[in-house]
Amino acid sequence: MDLNKAVPRIGAAIVAVTVFLFAVCLIVNFTFGSYFVCMLLPIGYIMMAAGFHHESAEDRKAVSVIGMVFAAVYAVLILLVYFAQTTSVHLGGLSEDALGILDFRRGGLIFNYGLLGYGMMALSTFFIGSSFQADSKEEKWLKRLMMIHGVFFIGCFVMPMTGMFTGMADGETSGGGVIALVCWCVYFLPIGVLAYRHFGRQERHS
Repeated sequence: MDLNKAVPRIGAAIVAVTVFLFAVCLIVNFTFGSYFVCMLLPIGYIMMAAGFHHESAEDRKAVSVIGMVFAAVYAVLILLVYFAQTTSVHLGGLSEDALGILDFRRGGLIFNYGLLGYGMMALSTFFIGSSFQADSKEEKWLKRLMMIHGVFFIGCFVMPMTGMFTGMADGETSGGGVIALVCWCVYFLPIGVLAYRHFGRQERHS
């Protein structure tokens, strides 16, 4: 078994499954579940991104390395954010001041770090997509989706600076926010599925 193909394919499967489960948790309002699956997503994403890095041509290695570095930054931020939600915040006992900082639903510092993490993910998909050599029509769609996803970095980086999330201080999740996240899931799910198919073909041809 070629682990350089098999492991990224497993990672792509994790990405597809966790994004789907994230959407389901959002729709049924299962907050703990949405936080939990979001901790699995960066693990799968790094596995998937490493596969694209391994495949990248020599004249694109620097670009794929940049994508991997941003993937690592994304993973660290997101794991810290959601591990805090599923442990310290979930178990209770925190003061109101601490909750204002640590509770993701309050729109405070930890929420801003979460957005920054997803901004790093967007940069990662842009650079990984830029390094990816697409040969088939399906692979070209995968490349486009990854690169266009890089646009999300702008909003994730700038919006917290505008103060537009200060209204979340009461801890209530807005319907608009849930719809936006579900739309993101609908966008990102094909990336996981197409990457899974791509690494499957590579594994068969190796």
